This record gives sequence, structure tokens and C-alpha cells, in this order.
Amino acid sequence: VQLQASGGGSVQPGGSLRLACTASGRTPGGYGIGWFRQAPGKEREGISFISIRDGSPYYADSVKGRFTISRDNAKKTVYLQMNSLQPEDTAVYYCVRAQYWRVVGGILRSDDIDSWGQGTLVTVSS
Repeated sequence: VQLQASGGGSVQPGGSLRLACTASGRTPGGYGIGWFRQAPGKEREGISFISIRDGSPYYADSVKGRFTISRDNAKKTVYLQMNSLQPEDTAVYYCVRAQYWRVVGGILRSDDIDSWGQGTLVTVSS
């Protein structure tokens, strides 16, 4: 499957953006679509996943309460609504597909990502 991410841009602190990730092929129900991000000089960070089967959302503590992930299976699209953005949210955001993921100690991890979309840049600055 190919993943296409869109929706990045520049926003002031406290602002909002919505990212979209559209899959070119079918994603079976046992998979999830998620988002990772990588800020300059930092390691890549998993921030959210959603189960394609039942829509259950998962969040890293760093974004919980501010970001909301959702899916539209008919459109093969997963959305990431990002509110209350802060400068530390500045990063390149990537959508991914995986069968397994977990949140441990507030950190979201996945070891079997089989597809990465191209990144979309989010810049939060005044």
C-alpha cells in the first residue's frame, strides 16, 4: 500500500491543523494507521494510531488531549486533528501502517511498520 500524507503547514502557537493520510490500496482490518513525527535534531516519535477494524485510538502522552485521530474507511483516509499546537510540535509528520503497536509508559511504539508515507512539515511559530 502507498500512503499519501497532506495538510501540513505553518501555524501560530495555540492554532490548529488537520493532517490527512490516504491509502492507495486496501488496508485489512487487522492493521492500524498511525502517525510518527521527527523534529530537527530529535529521534522519531510515535504519536498516534487508530485501528482500522474498530476505530480505537491510541495516543502518546505528548499529544493526548490535544490531538484526535479518526478514520473514514470509505475514503481510505485517516485524519489527525491537531489543536493547541505548540512550538515543540514542529516536526515532519509521517503516516504509517502497521499490524502491531503499543503505548508503554506514555510512549507509542511499533516494530512492524510496513509502509511509510512521505512526510508533511508542520511548523508552529509566532
